[in-house]
Amino acid sequence: MGYSPDFVKRMEEIVKDIRNDNKDYPIKVVAAFDTACMACPHRGKTRCEASEGSNEHVLSMDEKVINHLGLEKEQTYSKSVLVSLTAAKVNPDDLDYLCKDCSWLAYGVCKEGIQNLKNKYQMVRS
Repeated sequence: MGYSPDFVKRMEEIVKDIRNDNKDYPIKVVAAFDTACMACPHRGKTRCEASEGSNEHVLSMDEKVINHLGLEKEQTYSKSVLVSLTAAKVNPDDLDYLCKDCSWLAYGVCKEGIQNLKNKYQMVRS
């Protein structure tokens, strides 16, 4: 999907850490370049350069998610709290708004991932 091997490797590492229930760590909430962006081949010096409007698009998705989860920018939360909030507050169909026009949305993997997360947290509470 136009990403470099370095970016794919970095994303795999991030996803693995997030899915690891035995690993908790602090995450700073930003609406800006983040850890994933650092390995992206479209990263410019100060903004996303994937295409015209891409920087604004990425920032708008950041803002929508931060607001949807009720988070504060520049605050640090534990990974476990962020995952729990996501399971509680995000439904698969919310991604139609939160991730509008994201190239990944049409593949359905993100909606599937949110549903799997919600199912996992429902089983934990049962």
